[in-house]
Amino acid sequence: MVKRRRTSNVESLNNINVDLVVRLINGQFPEWSDLEIRPVKFSGNDNRTFHLGEHMSVRLPSAASYVPQVEKEQIWLPILNKELSLPISTPLAKGNPSEEYPWPWSINKWLEGETLSQKNLNDLHQFARDLGTFLIELQSIDASGGPLAGKHNFYRGGSIAVYDEESRDAIENNKDTFNEHLLKEIWELALDSKWDSEPVWVHGDIAPGNILVKDGRLCAVIDFGILGVGDPACDATMAWTFFDKNSRKIFKNVLNMKEETWNRARGWALWKALITYNGYKNSNKAIAEESYNVINIIVYDYKSEKIQE
Repeated sequence: MVKRRRTSNVESLNNINVDLVVRLINGQFPEWSDLEIRPVKFSGNDNRTFHLGEHMSVRLPSAASYVPQVEKEQIWLPILNKELSLPISTPLAKGNPSEEYPWPWSINKWLEGETLSQKNLNDLHQFARDLGTFLIELQSIDASGGPLAGKHNFYRGGSIAVYDEESRDAIENNKDTFNEHLLKEIWELALDSKWDSEPVWVHGDIAPGNILVKDGRLCAVIDFGILGVGDPACDATMAWTFFDKNSRKIFKNVLNMKEETWNRARGWALWKALITYNGYKNSNKAIAEESYNVINIIVYDYKSEKIQE
């Protein structure tokens, strides 16, 4: 059995580390205690993820607000996995709270692939078709009994109006940088409609960090912690955060969204970019610049659509 130095105060993110994971595995899954444990190259914010050998990963919530994700993934991902043509995260075991770590945690099957970037794609247009097809496939799975959008998944799939005050504050705080009138117009257009069909499955965080690519093509989708059922608009934000004008159009056509749903999707993208820019403009220039560019893309795309009308 591997021996490691003891740590304390797991509430600190710095203490969710290899040492802790080794002790958790040794104590609860001794059959895997001889496997190497090391951090993954890119770990998310909601969870800390580690390699367990070559074919598994350990995933630990980084704060209490992310704990509900564990049980949800344990229940629903095996069901969704059977219905999807692309590999997705698959739980293999569930870890229990301990004296050192107070929350449940997961062991998942490791999926091969590189985290998505513009550089590792063969064809952006093909990727737009592939991602749109995956989302349509996800939305077509029976959502009966699925977890309705709410606090557990930060309202992804629910009404974007829950972020109305936050968005308006960010617009007001940055009216000297952006066109206040246009941002309010785009935001209010997103608020003007609601999903009027049966709830469908939403991933909730379709972003490059949760998409894997192999040989230049989409090969897997991971990190379903914000999974829920509701309005699919929130899953289309990559139209503005990743795609260019032509691939955005392809993505939209594959998704076959009504204009009202597309407006809400754009609203989700705007909300996230606004609060990120507002939160980081004075502390992290790289993150702020990325959000600044997304906001400008959204505005330019919206103005282009109005001209075409």
